Amino acid sequence: MTAPQIVEGVVGADHQGLRLDKFVATLVDSRAQAQKAITAGEVRVNGERVTKRRPVQVGQKVSVEIPYSAPRQVVSSEEAGVPIVFQDDAIIVVDKPMGMVVHPAPGVRTITLVEALGGQTAGGPADRPGVVHRLDRDTTGLLVMARTDVVLRRLQMALSERRIKREYLALVHGTPPSRTGTIDAPIGRDPRDRSRMAVDGDSPRSATTHFTVIEHLGPYTYLSVELDTGRTHQIRVHLDAIGHPCVGDPTYGEEGTAYGLTRQWLHAAKLTLDHPVTGERLVLESEPPDDLAQALAAAREDARVV
Repeated sequence: MTAPQIVEGVVGADHQGLRLDKFVATLVDSRAQAQKAITAGEVRVNGERVTKRRPVQVGQKVSVEIPYSAPRQVVSSEEAGVPIVFQDDAIIVVDKPMGMVVHPAPGVRTITLVEALGGQTAGGPADRPGVVHRLDRDTTGLLVMARTDVVLRRLQMALSERRIKREYLALVHGTPPSRTGTIDAPIGRDPRDRSRMAVDGDSPRSATTHFTVIEHLGPYTYLSVELDTGRTHQIRVHLDAIGHPCVGDPTYGEEGTAYGLTRQWLHAAKLTLDHPVTGERLVLESEPPDDLAQALAAAREDARVV
């Protein structure tokens, strides 16, 4: 009989006081699976089995046993179409393509970014080795991944201290009332639709997004967006909350598509960080892929015609 997989995580400041099943869900990506594991006595806190959903505290080590399942098919990053922008012995920076989930999760049947990298990343839970931050399935652009556990911890600390700068480009509906702005609104699970997130949803967590207008394009606006935090769907939720959803967003945007888009016009275009080992300042950039570039060009042309 094959031994179960052990997934572990350490409670950080962002999760202080969070109920145990909700924290375990961040390790296994399913609240139902987390609750089942707790009830079955498969969750340990600082080495002790816990069967109640008590709040977790900063610094606690939480582990959960995951029943063995057959490994999924793995392909190379080249076969999966994942460009590598920078790599050395400590980190890999990739330009994630549309339609790719970052790491395996219940219900995900396609090859994930972690699988496409084929064991080149390491550190943290076994099902998401080296994952520092994530992008939505259909959001493209830059992601940094760790190659050792020490590097992962350094990058996570840098991210929590806002020393990693993540800049996005977004084409949105409407015209914001000012050239720059900050959206400071907590985000939680939408109580009416569990596939969505919402401002002040269930168990909201603090979230801050900054935007700057790059260009006014008639009924649309081209923005530069920066994150202080990294909540699920954060940019999309925040922009929708102020009445300017991403063009083409099937979840938070308006019904119908614009310029043939089948996903949100959102791209992680620039990543700035100090190398976690050498301290060298890295500034990495990515151009929007063809579908976004063509939609932007069409919006500019329409704006000129008007």
